[in-house]
Amino acid sequence: MATSRGRSALPAGTHLGPYEILAPLGAGGMGDVYRARDTRLGRDVALKTLPPEFAADPERLSRFDLEARAVSALSDPHVVTIYDVGVHEGTPFVVFELVEGDTLRKRLEQGALPVASALDLATQVARGLAAAHDRGIVHRDLKPENIVVARGGRVRILDFGLAKRMGGDGAAPSGDASTIGAALTSPGSTYGTVGYMAPEQIREQTVDGRTDLFALGAILHEMLSGHRAFQGATAADVQTAILSTEPSPLPETARRVPGLERVVRRALEKDPSARPQHARDLAFDLELLASVGPGAADAPAKHRTSRGALLASVCLGAVAAAALAWALTRGPGASHVQYERITFRNGVVHDARFTPDGHTIVYSAEWDGDSAAVYTAQAGSPETHSLGYPNAVLLAVSSGGDLGIGLRTFSRPHFTRQGTLSRVPLAGGAPRAIVDSVVAADWAHDGSLAVLIVSGGRYRLEWPPGRVLRETPGWMSHPRLAPDGTQIA
Repeated sequence: MATSRGRSALPAGTHLGPYEILAPLGAGGMGDVYRARDTRLGRDVALKTLPPEFAADPERLSRFDLEARAVSALSDPHVVTIYDVGVHEGTPFVVFELVEGDTLRKRLEQGALPVASALDLATQVARGLAAAHDRGIVHRDLKPENIVVARGGRVRILDFGLAKRMGGDGAAPSGDASTIGAALTSPGSTYGTVGYMAPEQIREQTVDGRTDLFALGAILHEMLSGHRAFQGATAADVQTAILSTEPSPLPETARRVPGLERVVRRALEKDPSARPQHARDLAFDLELLASVGPGAADAPAKHRTSRGALLASVCLGAVAAAALAWALTRGPGASHVQYERITFRNGVVHDARFTPDGHTIVYSAEWDGDSAAVYTAQAGSPETHSLGYPNAVLLAVSSGGDLGIGLRTFSRPHFTRQGTLSRVPLAGGAPRAIVDSVVAADWAHDGSLAVLIVSGGRYRLEWPPGRVLRETPGWMSHPRLAPDGTQIA
């Protein structure tokens, strides 16, 4: 038996410590991967070995060790989990979770994906990259072969064999010429790698997390179009295309989603400074498109117009909010925004607000599969306290510190929850019901409330309750009142 690269594969039944080789799964420049059985725990795993001829190479051994360290530093549902490392009779090995599913490459062999599926998969990859980048790890070899879609649609990013740690400035050298050369000249991987390399990689310049975002942009383009974003007869031709040409336009089905082509092209900008600056930014854009756009691609034309206008207004609102945040933080010495983690549980956070003192945070969340509830936390403290209202979500905070919460809520489309808007003191107490069927609300400084009500399948914006400002069979969310109380967004 031989691997695809000519090396002798380990025969079935071979044991590396407690792991029994069952069958080969694949081979690459950084090692061979097998399906194996953990005889201690009775589970199947993926076992990656560094063949003896490579184990004698200090550089390959170092990269093999780096991959194990890189993956072990991550804990994210979209990154493959590492179980064990070891050496057996001179053969180093790493043990990963066995992800049952198809690689994205195999899915792409059938052609372009539906827009909704492409956005969902790309969003998950962006989240996984965000987790890696937060730990200072750049993948550098993201491609459809290294993305597995597990059962249930969950994405796992594999193969951190070319990963690089970023320095304190958030950047890492692109590596040496041997890394780039191996990627370009290894049989069977020339196009599988070079087609997703960012310009700075090809030029052997500094790389950082934005390099991975270029690769993700190329992958998303391919998912939407069914062909590579940059093509050529040879590796050199593909490199030239990446450095000097723009990707082909997306198909009509993708262009029907307002803003989608712009997001893809932004990720594929030649200059890293023109791309999204963090994977989390790209994930946000993709989530926004997924929540509004995919339905527009399949809907009749008369429905697409309203959704397009909605997405345009949402995008403009996001830009305005970003500009405002930039202006507010652009004072002397403020060069970037700093983030502080407040919650440490698994679940969904619906909304969060500061109270007037600027130190207390109120938010609603569904933790660990429980129903929605309202919590408070203090900046700089890991402690969170429940206000004790079951099946409730936060809707608004008044200038006096009272909370507007939705009680007896139930889920609606577009990630909203509908319930009875009630007023409660921050310190707790009996809720006082105000309006039923509310999905969102905001308090003005004069104490008046703007509410968004769903009734009979229609969304109705009222300010104050009872005075209708707008009603639509479409979708509205998150009303916000201007500080002077004269306008509402």
